[in-house]
Amino acid sequence: MKRYRCTICGYDYDPAVGDPSHGIALGTPFEDLPGDWVCPVCGADKTLFHALAEPGLPEETPVSAAIDAQPAAISDAEKAAILSNLARGYQKQFRADEAALFTQLADYYVTRIGHEGDVDSFRAALKDDLSGGYAAAFEAARKSSDRGALRALTWGEKVSRIQDSVLGRWADKGDSSFEDTKVFVCDACGFIFLGQTPPDICPVCKVPAFKFNEVKRGA
Repeated sequence: MKRYRCTICGYDYDPAVGDPSHGIALGTPFEDLPGDWVCPVCGADKTLFHALAEPGLPEETPVSAAIDAQPAAISDAEKAAILSNLARGYQKQFRADEAALFTQLADYYVTRIGHEGDVDSFRAALKDDLSGGYAAAFEAARKSSDRGALRALTWGEKVSRIQDSVLGRWADKGDSSFEDTKVFVCDACGFIFLGQTPPDICPVCKVPAFKFNEVKRGA
């Protein structure tokens, strides 16, 4: 029986071991896990696992196709996101003046965005990123040997997969899918965790639990 690996935190589900702490008996194939089973480490659902090949064979990993062409200009929303990320980077370097300036610029572009769109359009944008956008960005970062960008892209791709997964649960069951759980977001990388308490460390960027903020209902 094949082992499966979580693409978010790297946890391996081994059928020979099962997941006894969550009621999954030894010898349970991955395909037979309940539909609501999630990664015991980071909470990712089954769709975010991929099969590991047998010894001597390559892993069965999905391959993203690169985007053929990039737009000539970026939108106000993209400008706001870039400037906000720059502000956060300066905050981490304790450079308050620069952080404040980039935050001011980001806020300006936020006022130009408006609030059009819905969950379906947001998920469509996420899937565009996951099917091609990240592949193109990774290629550009590798060509320029930008290690910082590669790390940020690695985090971003994993967080985007989690976002799509959480939105998928909501699309299937609505608000009831979150009735008995709390929602926490990592302040460093944006990872979303569903549970009663945040993890000891972020499965994506490895910061400690105090970096997680709870998202209250109606926020």
